[in-house]
Amino acid sequence: MIEPEIAFADLNDDMQCAEDYVRHCLQHVLKSNRQDLEFLSKMYDKESLSRIENVAQNAFGRVSYSDAIDILTKAVNDGVKFVYPVSWGIDLATEHERYLAEVVYKKPVIVYNYPKDIKAFYMRLNDDNKTVAAMDVLVPGVGELIGGSQREERIDVMERRMIESGLDPAEYEWYMDLRRYGSVVHSGFGLGFERLILFCTGMDNIRDVIPYPRWPGNCT
Repeated sequence: MIEPEIAFADLNDDMQCAEDYVRHCLQHVLKSNRQDLEFLSKMYDKESLSRIENVAQNAFGRVSYSDAIDILTKAVNDGVKFVYPVSWGIDLATEHERYLAEVVYKKPVIVYNYPKDIKAFYMRLNDDNKTVAAMDVLVPGVGELIGGSQREERIDVMERRMIESGLDPAEYEWYMDLRRYGSVVHSGFGLGFERLILFCTGMDNIRDVIPYPRWPGNCT
């Protein structure tokens, strides 16, 4: 995982940093490893190179979780078949994420402001008291590439969220001390490095881009 944590950054800063990081990585790969990308595009996925160029050159889309659910619900009503049902409050499945990125936006899209009940206690509670300042970066061919959030800097709100989540605040005193003795607005995210390679190569299975993959019955 690539995991930056950024001081004095809110959710908008977090989303922009994530977008800038991905685009920078892809621009570097296009500049430094273009022959490799051309080979993969020729031999494996003929659209991989153009897909990388599209992502590297264009701004990402952005949509709130609630609006994303509305888009997916309309798709279902129009006859699109998903394995997993769509309703407000679900954690988006890969098929939902890829539909948004590949069919609706045709480029990476950042979904933000997820329901609080499906996210961790340390994600900052929004004023609606229903959602948190969380975001996921979804890319074509992969789905979720990055997950992140603005962190909860208010100790009283964080303690209440712990209790609501069934956690004992006493077990997290060390973590709460980070807020108790002074904090600032801050955010962070995690990027799955193998998923970024998966996107760059156009491979179908993430096992193919991990040096030593493990799966049931196999450990190489």
